[in-house]
Amino acid sequence: MKKIVVYLALIAVADIALLGAGKIGFLPQWWNDLGLMLPCALVGGVGGVVYCLRGVYLNASVRKAWDDEWQPWYYIRPVVSHLCGAVSFLFLRAGLLLLEAQPKMPATDLGFLALAFIAGLNVDKFITKIEDIAQATWGIERSRTARGESK
Repeated sequence: MKKIVVYLALIAVADIALLGAGKIGFLPQWWNDLGLMLPCALVGGVGGVVYCLRGVYLNASVRKAWDDEWQPWYYIRPVVSHLCGAVSFLFLRAGLLLLEAQPKMPATDLGFLALAFIAGLNVDKFITKIEDIAQATWGIERSRTARGESK
C-alpha cells in the first residue's frame, strides 16, 4: 500500500509541476502548440489521483478492508484519468459537450480544466456520458459495462 501512495503522490507532484511549468512558459514549444489538451490531461490525472488516494484512505483506514488484488487498479486508474482528461478536451472542442448554457459565450480555459478534473475523478460516469453521446450522435451501441451487463 505504501508503494501505491508514493506512486500516486509522485504522479500528483509531476502533474502539478508540469502545469506550473507550462503556465510560466518553461516547457518546449511543442507543449504550447498543443494548447489546452495537455493541461486538461494533467488536470484529469490529478482528479484520478485524488480519487485513488481517497480509495486508499477509505479502504485502509476507514473500512479496514485493504485488498492487494486491487493494486493494479491503483496503478492503472491515474493513466486512464489522464486519457479521460484529454478526451474531455476533444469533446468540448468538437462541440459534443457544452459548458455554457448560452451558446454565444465562449467556454473558458477554467471550464475545460474543471471538466477534465471531473472526467479524471469519475472515469466511469465520464465514459458512460461519452458512450451516450456516441450512441445519440452516431448510433454506436453502449458497451456491456455501461449497460450493466456481465459476460
